[in-house]
Amino acid sequence: MKQTERILPEKLLERFIRYAKIWTTSDPHSADSPTTERQWELLRLLSAELEDLGVPAELDENGFLIGRLPARGVGPQVPTVGFMAHVDTSPDVSGEGVSPRIHRRWQGDAIVLRDDVVLDPVQMPELAARKGDTIITSDGTTLLGADDKAGIAEIMAAVEYLQSNPDLPHGPLEIIFTPDEETGKGMDRFPLERIQSRCCYTLDGDELGTLEAECFNAYRADIGFFGVSAHPGRARGRLINAISMLGSFLEMLPGSESPEATDGRYGFYHSVEVSGHTEKAELTLILRDFERNEVERRVKALQAFASAVEAAYPGGKVKVSWVKQYLNMREAFSEDPLVVELAQKAIASLGISPVLTSIRGGTDGARLSELGIPSPNLFAGGHNFHSLTEWASLEVMTCAAETVLALALLWGEFESPAPA
Repeated sequence: MKQTERILPEKLLERFIRYAKIWTTSDPHSADSPTTERQWELLRLLSAELEDLGVPAELDENGFLIGRLPARGVGPQVPTVGFMAHVDTSPDVSGEGVSPRIHRRWQGDAIVLRDDVVLDPVQMPELAARKGDTIITSDGTTLLGADDKAGIAEIMAAVEYLQSNPDLPHGPLEIIFTPDEETGKGMDRFPLERIQSRCCYTLDGDELGTLEAECFNAYRADIGFFGVSAHPGRARGRLINAISMLGSFLEMLPGSESPEATDGRYGFYHSVEVSGHTEKAELTLILRDFERNEVERRVKALQAFASAVEAAYPGGKVKVSWVKQYLNMREAFSEDPLVVELAQKAIASLGISPVLTSIRGGTDGARLSELGIPSPNLFAGGHNFHSLTEWASLEVMTCAAETVLALALLWGEFESPAPA
């Protein structure tokens, strides 16, 4: 890797630690935006920091923060480009009281956070590849929050550098921080009318040099099971147990199409939450696949499973409802390939081999691409998201911030009008 020395690693680390300590877990059960009040603390801090850097920032009532850097030293045809990250962390693991641990010049030994929380490089090849780096973890009682506070810190570090070096020419830039990405519904109230960007780059990836221009198609299914309650001592011929119905439904899900049994381009059903009692039980599933027809096949299968359960439990009812969360963003880049080409060029300018890949998940960029603004996902240096063993490499984070800078400068050289 080339050492450009534009982004100071220690300053980037300080910024990331500051953000990581703020509790921003989102709540998938809330209808508010943001879904948790605690996300406002980081949003307001970022708004203030942008203003301190001389970047006008607008924070709306739904928790979307947009900062704007005007163009300088370039022609009028240079398009606006956005950089985006999300402030919330996953509700899968506690994000309260994050206490980051810094392992400088890590020498490849197992990182023991607690007796039962160990980062073993033998089991984690991505970690083993970062021997010699400064590795950042939590203390093993919470997640770290690199997803996506690493991305936030990298964007902010790049903004600080640009503002400190007014001789650098660049086009107009939009800095976008969003709430509730982890709930899958954070973009439902996205203020598209306020966005001027031709394209946008999310910083929500992991491994050095990766550029993700394809993601899953994502649906969520909510299944309700409705039984009939009765005293267990007099239940014969009367009781229809909704919990038993739910259990039978779960047994019908193909084990070969679960997250733990799939990788590569194979999709899955994933049970994420259950609740209930004898009379009523509820199950939430997420359905994922790179091909939309495969997700739709799984939706039809759920309906068939529901009918089978009703047949097995006469008098019981099963209701299946589903909602699209986001779609594969790959088609957006076939219409505007320059978005990906310049990202690859920016990564390569740092002496890093760009790796064009697919993400077995999704980002706010997938939703934004669906809305007409192509938004691939860049590496940000974090790994093991949504877990107690989440970690990040400071060296890779620094390269991610340098990539943001490189992209800002490259787009500043592009003076053709945006496609009609």
